[in-house]
Amino acid sequence: MAQTQFADHRQAALALLSGNYKLTLKAGQFLGQLAIVASPLSVAQADWLAKLLNKHGLPSLARQEGL
Repeated sequence: MAQTQFADHRQAALALLSGNYKLTLKAGQFLGQLAIVASPLSVAQADWLAKLLNKHGLPSLARQEGL
């Protein structure tokens, strides 16, 4: 079954934070910020989030916000 992409970065960040994934303190802080801030992601933020989602086998974002 294909995984549905995340509609926005906040949902993706919450999925990583609420799952049983091994995250560094830095990654946890980054994801916590993304979960509460609705502003568009920078290119660097979008890249890091995409890498974290891929690393943990989660679907990607449906669209690249603000890019």
